[in-house]
This record gives sequence, C-alpha cells and structure tokens, in this order.
Amino acid sequence: MTLFSKQTDISTIADLHLIKESHELECKKALGKDGLGSVPKSMWETYSAFANTDGGFLLLGVKEMDDSFEPFGIPKAEILVSQIYDTLNNKQKVSFNTVGNKDIKLIPGPNGDIIVIYVPPATRKQKPVYLNNNPIGNTYKRLHEGDRLCDDETVKRMLAEQQYDDRDSKIFPGYNLKDIEDETLIRFRQMLRLRNSNHPFLELNHIDFLRKIGGYKRDRETGKEGLTLAGILMFGKWEVIQDAVPYYFVDYQERPEAKTELRWVDRVVPDGTWSGNIFDFYQIVYRKMTTDLKVPFQLKKGQRVEDTPVHEAIREALINALVHADYMGRVSILVVKRPDMFGFRNPGLMRIPVETAYGGGISDCRNRIMHQMFLLAGLGERAGSGIPKIIQNWDKQHWRKPYLHEIQEPEQTLMELRMQSLIPDETMDELRDLFGKEIDKINMLERIILATAESEGVISHQRIQSISETHPHDISLSLQNLVKSNFLVPTGKTKGRTYTLPGRDLPTPEDVFSKGGVSAKNTESDFGKSSEHNPASSEHIGESSEHKADSSKHNSEKERDTKGRLITAEFDFPVIDQLYELSDDYLNELKEKAKVPRNKKRVAVETLSSVILDLCREQYITINALSQIVDRNSDGLRQRYIKKLVEKDEMKMAFPSTPNHEKQAYITSE
Repeated sequence: MTLFSKQTDISTIADLHLIKESHELECKKALGKDGLGSVPKSMWETYSAFANTDGGFLLLGVKEMDDSFEPFGIPKAEILVSQIYDTLNNKQKVSFNTVGNKDIKLIPGPNGDIIVIYVPPATRKQKPVYLNNNPIGNTYKRLHEGDRLCDDETVKRMLAEQQYDDRDSKIFPGYNLKDIEDETLIRFRQMLRLRNSNHPFLELNHIDFLRKIGGYKRDRETGKEGLTLAGILMFGKWEVIQDAVPYYFVDYQERPEAKTELRWVDRVVPDGTWSGNIFDFYQIVYRKMTTDLKVPFQLKKGQRVEDTPVHEAIREALINALVHADYMGRVSILVVKRPDMFGFRNPGLMRIPVETAYGGGISDCRNRIMHQMFLLAGLGERAGSGIPKIIQNWDKQHWRKPYLHEIQEPEQTLMELRMQSLIPDETMDELRDLFGKEIDKINMLERIILATAESEGVISHQRIQSISETHPHDISLSLQNLVKSNFLVPTGKTKGRTYTLPGRDLPTPEDVFSKGGVSAKNTESDFGKSSEHNPASSEHIGESSEHKADSSKHNSEKERDTKGRLITAEFDFPVIDQLYELSDDYLNELKEKAKVPRNKKRVAVETLSSVILDLCREQYITINALSQIVDRNSDGLRQRYIKKLVEKDEMKMAFPSTPNHEKQAYITSE
C-alpha cells in the first residue's frame, strides 16, 4: 500500500529502513504495562510536531536502535488503531486531524502487528495543530529529531499566518504621504510609464496613486486610514520602516570566492546613504547581481536583447524572496553573490510545501500587494509560476537545479542558484584522483551524489532529492551503497544524517584557537555561514559611508566581531571563548537569557537545557564560557545537560574527535 503523497510502500519490517533518511520518524514500543498495547501519551506531542512541520511517520510496536529497528509488534493493534482515530477526531484533545483512513497501516511483527501512521503536514489554514483545546503551551514542532514545545511568539505567528491571506495589507493609522520616500515613488511611476505610457493611474496624484495600488487604504468599518505595510515597505523612509517593522533589515553581499568565505568585496545595507526601502533595495541589488554576468547576449529582430534567461531567473528569485518574506520575523533579508552561485534568504517558512512550489500552479503569497506592485511595474511572474520559471531558465544553461529549502529555527527560506553542471569535468577529475577507476563502476545517480559532495562539501538525502527526480527509496539505497563501498562518510542519525567524502577532516581545537582568524566587522548569516571582511565600499543611491580596505588582508592576531566573538576560517559561525572579550551590552544580553539558572540553584532539566540551546544558537560557546554564563560547574554542565543534548542531536560539538577537550565548544543544531 502507498501512504499518502510520499509514495513510500511499507509492507514489511525491512521496508522501514527506506524511510529513515527521507522522512521524519518516531518509534515507540507502545506495549503498555500488560504488554498487550497502549497508546503512549507522548505520541500526541509527536503528532502535533509532525503536523506543524513537514509531516512524518509514527511507528508503534518498534524500538529504534542506532542504525536498525527492534520490532516487537502489538498483540491487540486493532484496538489501538480505533483509539487513535477516536482521539484524532476529538476536538478537546486534538485541534485538527490530518490523518486519513489510508494513512494508518498494520504490518506483521514478531508478537503482533506494527502500527505505521503517516502524519501529513497541516496546511497554513490548519496550523497550529495543538492539544488539549489550547494552543498556548500545547503546540509542538519537530526540530532535530525531537518534539519541541513552541513558545508563545511562534504560536501567535502561526495564528496570524492562519488568519491573514496577505500580511502586507495591514493599515498603519497616522502614517501618510510624509512618510514616503518621494524619489522612490517617482522612480516606480516612471517604470510604469515606460511599460504603459497610457496607464490611467499615471494621471493621479501620489496619494490617489497609492490608493489604487494598495499602498494606502481606509478601513470601512473603523474609519481608520493610513499607509499599508506594503506601502511602507516598498516606498517608505528608513526611520518610518523601522518604526513599523522593528526587525526589518536588508543585506546584499558580494563574496570574492566560490567557497564559504568570511570576506566580502561589496555590500549594501541601510546605512543612511539611501532610502532602505524594498523597491530601492531591489533596483540596487538587481543591477549589482547582473552587471558582470558572463552570459552571451541574444539577438531578436536584429536588436541586442539584454534580458537573458539568467537575468530573468535572478530577477524572479530576488522578487520571490522579497514578496514571500515574513517581515515580522527576526531574520534579515540576505542576498549573496559569489562566482559560483546566487543565494537568497528571507525570514519565514514557505506557505506551501517546497515540492508544490517546484511544480508551480499554486501560490500563497505572504505579501500579495507587494507582489502586485512588482507586477504592475513589469517585474516578476504571475502567481504560482515564479519558481518553475527559475528552474526552467537555469536548466537552459545546464546548471544544477535551484535548491529551495527551509530552516525551522529561526524560521527562514533559502534559495541557491548554483552556476554548475551536475557533473563538471573538473569535479570528475577530482573524484578520479580520489577513487581511481572505481568511480567508473558506479551508476549515474551515485556519480551525481559524489559530484555534489565534492562541489558542495556536505550532502544529505534531502539535497539529492532536490536535484534528482529519483525516487527517495533509490536515493536511500544509493547512499547506503556508497557508505558500504567507502565512497562516503556518514555523520549523524536518520533524517539529520549528512555525508562527506573521505578525508574531509574536521577542525581541531588547535586549528581554531592557536592561530588568527579573518577580520570581520559583523557576523551575518550566509545561509548558516559567517560573513564579512572589511572591504571596499558598496555603491548605493548617493555617496556610500562604508570604509574602504584591502579585502584580502589577513591579520596574524585573533580577530573578533563587534560583539567580541572570535572569527575563524575553520567555522561558519563565531566563537565565544572568553567572556572578558565580549562587549558589555552583549554579555548583559547573554546573562539576561540565562537569568533563571543564574538566579536559582535548582531548575528543571528542561529549563536549563532550553537556556543552553538558546545561548548556543548560531554561535559556538566553549564549555568554560558557557558554565560562567549559566553559573554552573563545567563538568556537571557537560555530563548532566550537554552530553544528553548532543546525543539527541540537538547540539553539535566543535571538535567531535576530542569530545572532552578543555576548549570544547558547542552550537545548537540547525
């Protein structure tokens, strides 16, 4: 039987291995005190977590080992299935049931049947899926192979996403034409004039023009009127945007090399030299991204056509990030240009599944008015066709399929457009040097997997799915075969497992702490990567205030960011190694996060574990520094808390080869 849309046929115990890396998976013995079977209470937390994230499989009557399953079977499985359906349809217990009649299946086990439950992900309109008739304190998400209780802010964000089809239609009373950057609005109107010189909107004054395009509205029920969020974001002044959307930040960085890099050679951020709004950001960044594209121009009716498929794909990807962003989120808009790729990051998760976005035809735009504004100016694709257009145009260059994916915490969506073929000649040469003639004995899918590992450094089941039309089952088998044949080295468990080529050594403490890093003014995420060296200035509208410097200059001393964290080429994130190096403001911020354990000697394990995970998010902290922040003995902290978090894959060690090193550092898994 095929379960739901995941097309995974599970008929025997052996088939369970096929879903370990391609799906979220949770196993529970569920035998009860009498050994006949009982629905575990913790199952409902997992159900909520699966439904609120990407879905997954629940297996009852099975214990999961490191790389295998220990099946038991449940003697009275049919009774449990009936109880499960009853609870799923009880609104007092579960807010919404995503499990259909065909999503639960029984397969034979040693002492009874194993219950296989596929939990489909909930839609935006169905989330949050919560327990006990109250979303606050009863909503879970799946993070790092565990069920994480959602904080109040996350739940409220889900409720807002559920309620509003477009987030940018919100009216801000008291915001008016004085809050608009006049030059930006004039440039927008000029673009419309170039596209359609007879458009009736062009005859209107500014305020009426904004009314027509959705930038200014009046609520008929309350009588309140003002600029909409769309109007403020697209055309507003920088200080006005900051007042309306406190976490708003846009960032463009050009990196000089095709690798994880701490330097940038050009940057655009709101620095006071330009408006800081979305429309100006789009115009500046699109021009910079396409200025030196090495794509042959085309001729059409004897005229040079500057707008190639690559230009079109980059434009659509940039607009896609801007109109789908959750501007109430804490992650910034980030656009990165490297010699080998273009990267786009926006705050907020996709409103439709990634697979659906790849297919096209369905759209659920978070900022619909902004999207319509871009369309009015002749920019962007109609709803539901943007991602397929990007894929189609990238495929015309025979480059890797664009990679669209999500990070659950903090919530963000990433798109990578790599200018590489699936198996470049130089990559095959590298693989032949590494594996010899053995590379010619494997199939095409396995070559693609190895080529991706060579070019990108690390791969996962999910990444191979994104660039191949191959069935997830076949990808799992190929990965297993490559590991057995010593072509790949695995790290981690089940769905979180990653793979590298042999010989890719992990950094040691001496690599990081015994030599200088690369200079950085700040640390901004590049899809999980640290950012910039102090470079030449960006070109903005007006004069740039950025200082110029030699972007290739390296200092022999340890370099730190403005918060006092160590920046090193060995890691993608900054390192807190000494508290006295931190700025007073940042140290106080960390202490505020740790105020509960700092003020109380006895706190629940879950409470201190949550504080540790929060402190170590997007930065490494050494064990000694961490123990000082939370005011706990370092040995006890490592043994009682951190060790368990690492075992559950909720935290990662900086130096796995020397787990008890005195300078060991930890980071929250993402």
